[in-house]
Amino acid sequence: MTGFLRRLTPDQQVTALFLLVFGVLALASVILLALSMRERPGASAPAGEGELAHAGVLLRHSWFMALVFWFAWALGDVVATVLFALVSFFALREFITLSPTRRADHRSLVLAFFVVLPLQYWLVGARQFDLFTVFIPVYVFLGLAVVSALGNDTHGFLERNAKLEWGVMVCVFGLSHVPALLLLRFPDWSGRNAFLVFFVTLVVQTCMLAQHLAQRYRPGKAVAPQVSSSFSWLNWGIGMGAGALLGVLLSGITPFAPGQALAMALIACMAGSLGHLVMKAIKRDRGVTNWGPRTASVTGSAGLLDRVDALCFAAPVFFHSVRWYFDL
Repeated sequence: MTGFLRRLTPDQQVTALFLLVFGVLALASVILLALSMRERPGASAPAGEGELAHAGVLLRHSWFMALVFWFAWALGDVVATVLFALVSFFALREFITLSPTRRADHRSLVLAFFVVLPLQYWLVGARQFDLFTVFIPVYVFLGLAVVSALGNDTHGFLERNAKLEWGVMVCVFGLSHVPALLLLRFPDWSGRNAFLVFFVTLVVQTCMLAQHLAQRYRPGKAVAPQVSSSFSWLNWGIGMGAGALLGVLLSGITPFAPGQALAMALIACMAGSLGHLVMKAIKRDRGVTNWGPRTASVTGSAGLLDRVDALCFAAPVFFHSVRWYFDL
């Protein structure tokens, strides 16, 4: 099988990857449909229906992200950059919806959505990696604060600006590193960058899933119970181990040797899982448990940020680790 895959062209290898992903999702959809048809009214029906409904939401978002990644690869680098810019737009909209603003913030919001976001993704598409790395943390950090100050409203000024700049950092800066992965140029590895996105996404999600399952079946002492009742060092370590092991198994589809794949998987899993914990703290501060469906449609994008928050933290750390290590 390995020899057969190596004989395929890069495009054929990526196509085989997406066929596998869509096949797994289709199988999961069939299983979920069969389980929902077997549900019968009874004492435990509401709990069962709730679990199935939650699984259905996760599956729909998995289909959505898989389709976004497929379109991004199939339609080329430019379309990929535009697609992820749209994802950033809706994720930032979700974040800002739960962060109270005032009339004086309107110019800063316009600047963030319609100037900063397009410019950041233009820098990605132009492969201006040195500039796109510092554009938001340096120039936008100052620019947004200046525009807000010119609004002549000091009520909650620091808090309002911190929320906006944090949203831009997570939803725009962090997520923009995903299409940037598609544009890295490895020697003798052209045309296969979709595998990098697949690698970082899968190892991070596996880490978080393993951590969730470990906590469910073997509860540990919560490290920060006010933030997350399910985060313990033991189960976090189990999740990290699962993600790292998968990274080694996937080393064959990456430009990494097994040891390098192990290190990169650990880096991505650490950034993604701890970033997810940070986003939980923000949600607790806002008084919600989810950005989307379970908040009675408070936001407008059906919980998109819930699905990509870990990737928003993992992608930039992974991108710069890869670029630094391989001197790209």
